Amino acid sequence: MTLQPRELAEMFLAGDDEKAMEIVLGYLENHSHDELYHDLVTPAMYLIGDWWQENIISVADEHLATAICDFVVSAAELKRKPKKGQERKVMVLGPEGEDHYIGLKMVSSLFKDHGWQVKYMGPDLPLDPALESARRWKPDVIAMSAALAYRLPALKRYSEAFRKLDFQPTVIIGGRAVAAADITKLRTEGTLVVKDLPQLKNWLQTGKEADNDFDISI
Repeated sequence: MTLQPRELAEMFLAGDDEKAMEIVLGYLENHSHDELYHDLVTPAMYLIGDWWQENIISVADEHLATAICDFVVSAAELKRKPKKGQERKVMVLGPEGEDHYIGLKMVSSLFKDHGWQVKYMGPDLPLDPALESARRWKPDVIAMSAALAYRLPALKRYSEAFRKLDFQPTVIIGGRAVAAADITKLRTEGTLVVKDLPQLKNWLQTGKEADNDFDISI
């Protein structure tokens, strides 16, 4: 029987880290990390987010599930064999006030798998320190995401600030909040909006954007 996102979500909510890790590592015996993250982990965490917004679960439940998910993703990453590739650099972060980070870790993983140097800055990073770090490290790409709609103005503000840096990094934005947004109001020159992890993988492999990027849901 194929593992379903709802089953994984319920496992995270149960707080059984050992069982969750056992199931996920077993899944990886016959599936790729990309399939794990896109087909299972992301939709499972979306379900948990929906249940929290609908008051089906408490904020404590949501925090527990996120912690178990983080543990599982970290364990899964130990099984991944990074590829040696082009020496390009990416900085991955969430803007100030954005606490969600599981998606950021999966994005970091995907870049590593394609041979990139990754500086994972985590969530809730104020703009000034982010800019200072970018100036010092000069990444080719800066990737950000936002899970909640009221973080979108910050996402745009960060994108515009990063694009003013003299080395002009490509800025990639995604996140669940972008799904309901008017992308034309978020897009700035040099900013790539990605739909999901497979679309990001395609960009990493081909350098091409998707034909339609108006349905956003990383």
